[in-house]
Amino acid sequence: MCPFLVAGQWGQCIGEKCGSGGVQTRTIWCVHTEGWTTHYSHCQHIDKPERQQDCFKVCDWHQNLFEWEVSDWGRCVLVPFFFNKLNLRTTECITAQHGIQGRKVNCVRTLNRTTVTARICEFFSPKPPAEQACLIPCPQDCVVSDFTSWSRCSKTCGAGLQHRTRYVLATPLYGGTTCPNLTDTRSCFSTVHCPIGESEYQYSLKVGAWSHCRLLHHKDALQSLSHRHPMSWELEVGYRTRQVSCTRSDGKSSMLSLCTKDNYPLTFQTCVMPKDCQMSDWSLWSPCSKTCRSTDLSPGYRLRSRIMTHIPIGGGKQCPALEEKEACNIIGDLLPKCPRFVWKTTDWGECRILPLLSQWDRRLGNISILCGGGIQSRRTYCVQVSDESAAHNRKEVSRPVNARLCTGEDPPPAVQNCSIPCQHLCLLSQWSPWGPCVYENCKEPQGKKGFKKRRREVLWESSSPPETCPHLIEFIPCDNPACSLWKVQEEASCIPNKSYCGPGTVALNVSCVSAEGEDVHIAHCPDDPPPKEVACEVACPADCVVGSWSLWSLCSHSCASKSAEGRQSRTRTVLAIPGKEGKNCPAASALEEWRVCNDHPCMVFYWEASAWGPCIEDASMNINGSNFWNGTHSCAMGVQFRDVSCMKMNVGPVQSKRCSDSARPENIQPCLLPCEKDCIVTPFSEWSACPSACMPGIFIQMLANGGQECPDTLYEERECESLPVCPVYRWRTHKWNSCKLVQDSVQRRLHGPGEACGNGVETRGWFDPLLSIQPSNHAAFHQFLQCRVACKDDCTLTAWSKFSECSGCGNFRSHKRSLTGRSKNKMHCLNEELYPLEETETCPCDEFLSQPFGNWSACILPDPSAPSQQGWFDQREIKQCGQGLRYRAVACIDLQGHLVNPTLCTESGYMVEFCHIPCPLDCKLSDWSPWSSCSASCGSGLKIRSKWLREKAFNGGRPCPRLDLKNQVYEAVRCHNECSQYEWRTEPWSICTINTVDDQLGCEEGVQSRKIRLVSRLGPYVEESLCDHEETPSTAQVCFLVCPGDCVTTSWGLWSNCPLQCDQGTTRNRSRHILRLPASENSSCPELVQSEPCILNSTCFTYQYRVSDWSTCHLSEHAICGWGLRFRLLDCIRSDGGIVESQKCEQFGLINEWRLSESCMVDCPVSCILSDWSPWADCSHTCGSKGQHVRTRRILQEAHEEGRPCSNQLSQTKPCPIRPCYTWILSDWSPCSVEAAKCGEGIHGRNLTCVVHGGDWPKSSPQPVKGELCGDELRQQLKQEMEQPCFVPCPGDCHLTVWSSWSSCQLTCLEGRSFETTGRQARSRAVIIQVMENQESCPNQIFETRPCKGIKANHILNNEREVWCQRSDGVNVTGGCFQQKKPTTVRHCHPLCTKPFSYCTPSGVCGCEKGYTEVMTMHGFLDYCTRTPGVDNNKKADVKTNSGRLKPGPSQAQDLFREWTLRPVGQDGRVKLWVYAVTAVGFIFILFIIALSFLVWYVLYCFVIMIHQNAISGT
Repeated sequence: MCPFLVAGQWGQCIGEKCGSGGVQTRTIWCVHTEGWTTHYSHCQHIDKPERQQDCFKVCDWHQNLFEWEVSDWGRCVLVPFFFNKLNLRTTECITAQHGIQGRKVNCVRTLNRTTVTARICEFFSPKPPAEQACLIPCPQDCVVSDFTSWSRCSKTCGAGLQHRTRYVLATPLYGGTTCPNLTDTRSCFSTVHCPIGESEYQYSLKVGAWSHCRLLHHKDALQSLSHRHPMSWELEVGYRTRQVSCTRSDGKSSMLSLCTKDNYPLTFQTCVMPKDCQMSDWSLWSPCSKTCRSTDLSPGYRLRSRIMTHIPIGGGKQCPALEEKEACNIIGDLLPKCPRFVWKTTDWGECRILPLLSQWDRRLGNISILCGGGIQSRRTYCVQVSDESAAHNRKEVSRPVNARLCTGEDPPPAVQNCSIPCQHLCLLSQWSPWGPCVYENCKEPQGKKGFKKRRREVLWESSSPPETCPHLIEFIPCDNPACSLWKVQEEASCIPNKSYCGPGTVALNVSCVSAEGEDVHIAHCPDDPPPKEVACEVACPADCVVGSWSLWSLCSHSCASKSAEGRQSRTRTVLAIPGKEGKNCPAASALEEWRVCNDHPCMVFYWEASAWGPCIEDASMNINGSNFWNGTHSCAMGVQFRDVSCMKMNVGPVQSKRCSDSARPENIQPCLLPCEKDCIVTPFSEWSACPSACMPGIFIQMLANGGQECPDTLYEERECESLPVCPVYRWRTHKWNSCKLVQDSVQRRLHGPGEACGNGVETRGWFDPLLSIQPSNHAAFHQFLQCRVACKDDCTLTAWSKFSECSGCGNFRSHKRSLTGRSKNKMHCLNEELYPLEETETCPCDEFLSQPFGNWSACILPDPSAPSQQGWFDQREIKQCGQGLRYRAVACIDLQGHLVNPTLCTESGYMVEFCHIPCPLDCKLSDWSPWSSCSASCGSGLKIRSKWLREKAFNGGRPCPRLDLKNQVYEAVRCHNECSQYEWRTEPWSICTINTVDDQLGCEEGVQSRKIRLVSRLGPYVEESLCDHEETPSTAQVCFLVCPGDCVTTSWGLWSNCPLQCDQGTTRNRSRHILRLPASENSSCPELVQSEPCILNSTCFTYQYRVSDWSTCHLSEHAICGWGLRFRLLDCIRSDGGIVESQKCEQFGLINEWRLSESCMVDCPVSCILSDWSPWADCSHTCGSKGQHVRTRRILQEAHEEGRPCSNQLSQTKPCPIRPCYTWILSDWSPCSVEAAKCGEGIHGRNLTCVVHGGDWPKSSPQPVKGELCGDELRQQLKQEMEQPCFVPCPGDCHLTVWSSWSSCQLTCLEGRSFETTGRQARSRAVIIQVMENQESCPNQIFETRPCKGIKANHILNNEREVWCQRSDGVNVTGGCFQQKKPTTVRHCHPLCTKPFSYCTPSGVCGCEKGYTEVMTMHGFLDYCTRTPGVDNNKKADVKTNSGRLKPGPSQAQDLFREWTLRPVGQDGRVKLWVYAVTAVGFIFILFIIALSFLVWYVLYCFVIMIHQNAISGT
């Protein structure tokens, strides 16, 4: 293998100057065939590449001189697959084939577009790609329809031919098979034998097509000029000729005499010379449709037009487009910003509660006292905003525009919740006890008069404007006030002065405390301090022992009056009787003490403050015109006052000195004056179109606080100008010219001398007044008709007479004519079928019949009058029901059954009658029943009240709340009864009575009694059944009178508290102390301390708080919704489940962390509020019976809670008057007519007919009427093609059929997306063979296509296909295949197979083409198709450029190796699980080897150490 030279890339162009003259070099080296480089001497230098070349040095300023020029992408062509084969058609193609497409990429000069070397442009930017991969749809074969039925046999006797045809549905594309024959021919035989002696052939006169119209020769034209008087509107009349031949039934030509016999066919004819369409000059360009800058970047457009001044005549050139359109204002940066349309709103109206009430609630007495939640409304209107950056001034409001301009965004809400403050509510605590008598001002005490005070606190206050809660402080005048008092407490027990009994002293703790209970210096207390010791006595063993005083009883009166004063008492009892030498017991009267209590007079005073008055302007309070609490600019500052007076309880106002001046409330405070608001009204909107009456302005802001008043009216009216009468235009025509025949010279040249008669042409000019009103437009048009100059053998008739008079409506009238001259004696002229002498027609009639049509409209209420400033809600409620009108369209028909204008029958075109919309009836419930008693006598419970149904809701009234089976609705609230609200009131125990014989005072055990009564905390006695009898105190008990000389102790004290959790093993104690020691040392006192274990729910209890659920929201008495208060109750629960007073939990140190009241909101029952009805829209149809007027309204406020629901009728329709629909109907093409011959070239035409119908045509049969009702017939004919050439084949001719109809529009789709921008339609012409001997001269079948836009998916979509039966020779047949084996036409894959290289499999799931692997989602659907790794045999190349076209294929050995090799990568391109398993096992194996090696090393190490130690020990 010889080495070879390889050249590298050219280097950078180097030169002194920019442009030509530079030099660039490249490297050349010698490369061995195995890929390594070698010395230059090993390579042959015969074909050594050049190392240096001239170049063009590119500089930076060249960038604007050169650029890349790329062409459009070329056609996508198939690329060869492996083994260098080019498969133009693959049987495996399902959706598409790989292709490649290229384009030209050149570096050009921007000045003249000449091509230069690509190196110049590459200096500035990389070269655009010249090739790219593409996809080509699979080949599409030609698709044809089924054959038609066989034609009749070409001969009625003997042997003949039959044929059948089909047409092309889709033309072949992308290498598909061509179309098969469209004609099938077979022989046929008739059982009828041909008559003997009949000619073998038949002859037919065949005419050719008329030649182009041409003028006379110059010589003839000069002779005719002397007889012409040309006008500007006249047409040039020429002549045309045609060929005439005689054909035999086998298609061969014959002598003309065999066909003509006596009459020679017409070979010449007058005609009008072609005249091209002539147009006026273009008009000026219309204004650009885009006049402002918006977010839409699309350009605007402008139009210009021209009119037709001369119509095309005689096959002249057709008119070009009458209108041109071009883009304008493409770059809109210079345009002003587009105006925006936004919603604006008026100020909110006053808060109203009336709309929330039901029909029954409104009948209540005084609804003016209602408060709480309500609703307020405002109006929304659309305005134009010119510029976002413009400053907005509140008073510079925009003019209202049509609300449809603001449809891009939802209007702001027109209704919102509001609140009318209720009477200020305060939740107060209980009164505190009366305090001591203190001075008015303890800092400066004066006089000998003072006050006792008691207080209460505000527990909850409503959120309404702060008025005044009830007074919180009460005063009682008192004498000898003191701001500080001496406080005396015993510190120890009585200590005898001598021995162990007798007189002694007890130490006292004396301190000075303030009226608030705080310790102060002793200098603040009046008088001298009390002694710190007082005398006492300890009973000796023989003395009488008396117990300690009980607590003072409750005071009998709360205050002192002239007739009564309060008294309270306390008692003590004899515990031990005296001995012989001891002190006697005190008298019975000494065992009870009384004292005066609540000796203050029954005069309670308090300060009462009225509500704050209005804010009054005060210049002294206006500090720099700013708000005094946040410093922001606001309106002027003011002050407000309130009356504060001293009140005597249950009497009224008294002098202020009777109340404490230090607690006097403020009677003046600063306030913010409300700003003056002028009434602001929008400008009047644009005048409405006539005949609307008026157009309103809108209040934006109502006057307030002395602002400028609003105008008296928001509406203006003016009379509409009288409309001008629409001009009526008619064609202006000239007289018909004389009938012109072909000149004699032409006739003589063609047929020799003859009579100057026959068919000719007559012309006239006419003008379109619409086009002639402008002087620059000479709109001259021409009309021509066939005419005839009578020959001597023709029948001549007089002109038609006038029609006879009509005798009545529905009768007939006639006119006549008669034969003249020799025609009276000619037989063929007397044939009235050919030459009728009388014609009749129906007389015109002005009688009409009205017929109701369609259904009645819905009941339509009259439109409300102009809204006033108030009562916006009232309008919406009034117009929901009541008396209205409903409409029914009327069809007006004449006596012929034709639909005519409805105003000929009725004034409005409607039948109108009154109707009634029933008003909604709200649900009616009874009043609330009284509250039931609380379900729990102790703790938290429920009390209930109910309503019951009286009337159900009807016709969309306010619905009822949810009712139970008894049609009742309940309301339950929490209630609470204090567990200690009733208590047993006990009297002191009586003297301990001991039964003795001699009635002497005894000792030891006795009996004592007391009286008990059940009382309420409020004072009065109540029945004993209200309390638990198990807790009833005892009325008698065993008592002990200690005998003389025995030990005397006090009664047992209270048990100490157990631990809070009542832990096991704990105890509680109680104690007592000795009052008298025993006389004998041998006697002992009883135990002074007792203990018992703490047992849960026996001797020990735990307590916890339990909070109830929140109650329902409680509103003010006169509120139906809005802000209220809700409560929850707190109970103290004993561990055994009993409910005890809350003080128990407090005694155990439990803290109440729950908030027991809070504000809440009750949603208002807002009824649905609808907008006004929009104006009636224009009729949906301009004529006919299907038209409707529509008006709509929208929901301003959805119904909420128990409000009246919205009506389902948000749109109303009203029929339009039934007007007749007039339209031109174009008839079908007539059969081909050949003039004066049996076959050959002819013409067929069609006609225009004016018909009337009812708008549902073609369902209703149209009826012909006069042409002027449809408009100008001449102008309509200019838009249509009224005649076309045609061909009638002669017997024996081999010819083409007429064009088939255009097929449906088809578009090639690829991978679920359109492959083309436009679709295609096809049509074809098949070949008809009449004589087999003449088939060599037959033309070829033809088909053609045209682009279309009515897209219908082609049959190559991967989910649908067409299936037909085809014969082996490619001919489609019907009935030749078994229906049981017919493939499915639809592959039902869901979701659709839109992924690249996917298709719908017959099993109904999406799969991938061969060579691609399915990658599925977790739900089992196809995610994407990926190329199978390593499988490249017989697969498509991964085409990106031409370099990817040819790749060597794998060998068979590689296939075998690949088949038996473990593949770590699956078909989806992911690593298989066994790879991870092998990796894990390998890692574990490596760890095992490492551990084993360490173990072996360690064993050997230990063995060596052991040997070493043995060696040392041996030595």
